[in-house]
Amino acid sequence: MNSSNRIDQRFASLAKEGKAAFVAYICAGDPDLDRSLAIMHGLERAGADVIELGVPFSDPMADGIVNQMAAHRALEAGATTRGVLDLIRRFREDSELPLVVFTYLNPIYTYGFSQFHHDAAEAGADGILLLDLPPDETGRNEELTDTGELHHIRLIAPTTPDDRIPQLAAASEGFLYYVSREGVTGEQTSLAEGIAANVSKIKESTTVPVVVGFGISQPEQSAEVARSADGVVVGSAIVRRIEEHGAAEDLPERIEAFVKPLVEAAKSV
Repeated sequence: MNSSNRIDQRFASLAKEGKAAFVAYICAGDPDLDRSLAIMHGLERAGADVIELGVPFSDPMADGIVNQMAAHRALEAGATTRGVLDLIRRFREDSELPLVVFTYLNPIYTYGFSQFHHDAAEAGADGILLLDLPPDETGRNEELTDTGELHHIRLIAPTTPDDRIPQLAAASEGFLYYVSREGVTGEQTSLAEGIAANVSKIKESTTVPVVVGFGISQPEQSAEVARSADGVVVGSAIVRRIEEHGAAEDLPERIEAFVKPLVEAAKSV
């Protein structure tokens, strides 16, 4: 692996060890930017391999109520797109953990599409997941041309037609995110059916790592997904604990304690 991108380097290292990656999502600015920074360091101490950092947005249509309210709290606390970039800069002062910016097109388009890519990479981000920008649209809109400085992570869903999977796989960098169930983000008591078979089908079209998210909240679920995928994504379960314990002085430590068993389970298979 010759890539200088931290995402590529981390997945290459994990592949040599035969381990799955653990990807943790939080919304930047929830409950505020300073505590987000402390939570990010707590996630790293817990063993997370990649952090997905959500840019708070007023209309997060792909998110369930837990993540919607996190975005609302962050905006109410004064978080902005530029504030998120500053948060990344602060994190980079003492961490090399891979970071993916998780966002919708609207705030990035408002900021300036190419300018955001440049500024995010300069701040220390490694990738970007634009939830509502299909790769088809990039080629049709010159203004959506990026600088090539961030890896573009693509989504594949259970409803994605078989003939479209190779196109999405070819357009993805860093890793492919398999959304394991239809609908919006949120914790579930059980995993969706067919994860292993669908991951296997996706892997036929790409050499890029495939990670699985949506609904994972328990260590046994984390372990089960790690048996067939290259990585496990947990978001809403973490965000809900941030909501529950947002006023606690030891919030970062509580999040670290919650995430650590999820990480250990993913690494145990």
